[in-house]
Amino acid sequence: MGDGGQVVTMFVRSGTVCVARFGPAEAAVLNEVMLEVVTLLSEGFDRTDPVIERLFPDVYRDDAAASADLRRYTEDDLRSAKLEQAAMLLDALPVEGGEVALDEEQAEAWLRALTDVRLTLGLRLGIIDDDVDIEAELDEAILKDPTSQRVGQLSIYQYLTYLQESLVGALMG
Repeated sequence: MGDGGQVVTMFVRSGTVCVARFGPAEAAVLNEVMLEVVTLLSEGFDRTDPVIERLFPDVYRDDAAASADLRRYTEDDLRSAKLEQAAMLLDALPVEGGEVALDEEQAEAWLRALTDVRLTLGLRLGIIDDDVDIEAELDEAILKDPTSQRVGQLSIYQYLTYLQESLVGALMG
């Protein structure tokens, strides 16, 4: 996902902040997928959507009534927090590309937002756990149809995973 042969965006630690440089294409992709999550969380919040179920799982799997009761008290706050984290990411992301420097609080918000977008895209792609070999999935999709939507989505998922891992690494020092 680099621009004109540049290295793919990766976070590194610089003093007390995590820094990455985004090319215009990378920034556009990240902006687009985050806006999709914001839309999902904002408009027509559908509890029957498998993605919503994944982002807001039942706390008591064996007790639907207790889960529904707890959800009534916590879901709005959780949804607001997810929207805030997405907004922090979008606010810090330079639309035309450029440098991002995140303090620890911002980096943690980015990690949670990246988790939400990866869960969303992963579920849409049929990836339900981290044991899936994304490179093998991508190779198979490319062999079937290199111009397919699935190839693009798997590439984005792989990029988001890499970006998230680099941010975790930068946070850990």
